[in-house]
Amino acid sequence: MELAWDEFGDAANENILLISGLGAQMIRWTRPFCEGLAARGYRVIRFDNRDAGRSTHFCSAATPDFGALASALMAGRQPDVPYTLHDMAADAIGLLDALGIARVHVVGRSMGGMIAQILASEHADRVCSLTSIMSSTGNPSLPQAAPDVMAMMMRPAPDPMVDSEGFLAARLVFARRIAGSSYPFDEEAHRALLLEEARRCYDPGGTARQIAAMAVAGDRRARLATITAPTLVIHGSDDPLIPPACGLDTALSIPGAIHLAIEGMGHDLPRELDQTVIEAICDVTKR
Repeated sequence: MELAWDEFGDAANENILLISGLGAQMIRWTRPFCEGLAARGYRVIRFDNRDAGRSTHFCSAATPDFGALASALMAGRQPDVPYTLHDMAADAIGLLDALGIARVHVVGRSMGGMIAQILASEHADRVCSLTSIMSSTGNPSLPQAAPDVMAMMMRPAPDPMVDSEGFLAARLVFARRIAGSSYPFDEEAHRALLLEEARRCYDPGGTARQIAAMAVAGDRRARLATITAPTLVIHGSDDPLIPPACGLDTALSIPGAIHLAIEGMGHDLPRELDQTVIEAICDVTKR
């Protein structure tokens, strides 16, 4: 297993580990955001999860059969998947070990928030603080993604190596739909990011395997109740992919967690909110 990573700031400073979401690469944590955190006196580390970007891809594993996976879950059986979110959390611990980092402030977005929650509950001795952004607890009673958003996410996009404009058109429609209502949608920035991700690595099978890992993750609330690290939960009021109730449920499940609901934010971190999110993260790291 190899993980691609980079860093910002002085290596002598306290460490912040940024964990990306489903199918997303570490560059989704933009350079200005990382530099903004580093300017507050932190060493900021971002990395590609397994099956994303330039980290190890499990191409030899079969693409998950989501129909069979759903049937098994409905029947109360544990499906056989290539790996779990716990395995992905163990990857993060492996990265910290390789870098000689004993303890870290963990920040995760979307699926990365779920991985960060597992780190804080299962590896408490390694986590100084937890920030869970636009994520959820696995509580089965919570509202699900808007049907049209789920359909867009699951619909295959054209291969960017064959039809780059078709790929961009499909992914930009999805990005605009989940972006929220209160901040301008920067199409050029999204277009550049999508192209950079495609150049680094395009692997829809990897995203499917990550979806399978999320699908079998189960209800984490009992474990979240054991978290002792200072915790911040950030969620947008306009998130159609992981609805706002999921963020509230996360905050209610973790003792002493601070819940920051951001009006008009969707399932995205627009540049206009960089300083708001950076300040909130820094506040919880100081607790």
